[in-house]
Amino acid sequence: MNGVFPLTIRHLQIFIAVADTGTMSLAAKQLYISQPTVSQVISEMESSYGVRLFERLSRRLYITDTGKQLLKYARHIVASFEEMERGLHDASEHPILRIGATITVGSCILTGIIRRFETKSPQIQVQAYVDNTRSIVKMILESELDLALVEGVVSEEDIVVQPMIDDELVLVCGMQHPFAKKQGCIAEELQGQAFILREEGSGTRARFEGYLNAHGVEIFPKWVCHSSDSILKAVEGGQGLSVLSKLLAEPSIRSGKLHQISLSDARLTRFFSLIYHKNKFLSEPLLQLIKEIPQTAHTGS
Repeated sequence: MNGVFPLTIRHLQIFIAVADTGTMSLAAKQLYISQPTVSQVISEMESSYGVRLFERLSRRLYITDTGKQLLKYARHIVASFEEMERGLHDASEHPILRIGATITVGSCILTGIIRRFETKSPQIQVQAYVDNTRSIVKMILESELDLALVEGVVSEEDIVVQPMIDDELVLVCGMQHPFAKKQGCIAEELQGQAFILREEGSGTRARFEGYLNAHGVEIFPKWVCHSSDSILKAVEGGQGLSVLSKLLAEPSIRSGKLHQISLSDARLTRFFSLIYHKNKFLSEPLLQLIKEIPQTAHTGS
C-alpha cells in the first residue's frame, strides 16, 4: 500500500504498552524510551492507516474498537516473536511451557499431567497457573498462557476448544448431614439448602446453577470458596451440601468422609476441555504435553 509505513515488532510493543498503561508517559517509562517517541509512533500508525487507535480524554487515552482489534493481533504477534527469539538466542537454556488450568482440573489431574511430561522431557520447564475459567480464558486471549485445561464453557471465537476428558458433577454431603441418609433426591428437595459453592466465574458453579435454574430452585450459598480443598473440608465438617467433580470427590467418598446422593432428575455431565488461541503455534513440546492429557486421565497418575 502506497503511503503506509511498515509496522515493526517495536511499533507493536509500543502500541501494547500504551494500551496497557493508558498514557504515553507511563508507556515510555515502561519501555525506557522518550515520550515523544511513543507519541510519534502512535501518531504515525493512526495517520498512515487512516484509523483512530485511541481517544484522548482528560490526559488519558482510551482504546477504540479498532485499537482493541489491533491489540488482539499485536499481543500474539509479539508473543510469537519473543518465543522465536528465546529459541534462537537462548538455545542453551531450558524452554518454558506456560500451562493454565481451572481449579478443579488443577486439583484432580494437572500434577499427574506435568509429572508424566517432565519425566519424558526433563529438559523442558513447565509453569502452571490455576484459576477459574473466566480468568484462564482471559490469559489465553492475552497470550499469557500457551494452553489450558478448563471445566467451564468457552465460547470466545478466538479460542480453539477441544473436549478431552469426561467428567460428572456429583451431589455430596458430610456423614452427619441429614442428607447422609438419602440415596437419591430431586432438584426440589434442594430448595433453601445451605451449599458450599465455588466462586462466580467457575465452570462447576455455572453448570450446577444451570440445573437449579431449570427447576426454579433457589439455594442458600453459605460458603463461597476458590479452593477445592476448602470446599471438601467444609462439606466433610457438616457445613452444607456441595456439587463437585466426581474426580475430585471420589477419594473422600471412598474413604467414608463424604456421602454421595444421586440426582434422580438429572446427570450433570461435562468435559474438561483443552483450549488455546486460534493463532497459537503449537510447538513440538506443546504437542507432546497435549498427548499426556488423556493418558493421565485414563491412568489416574
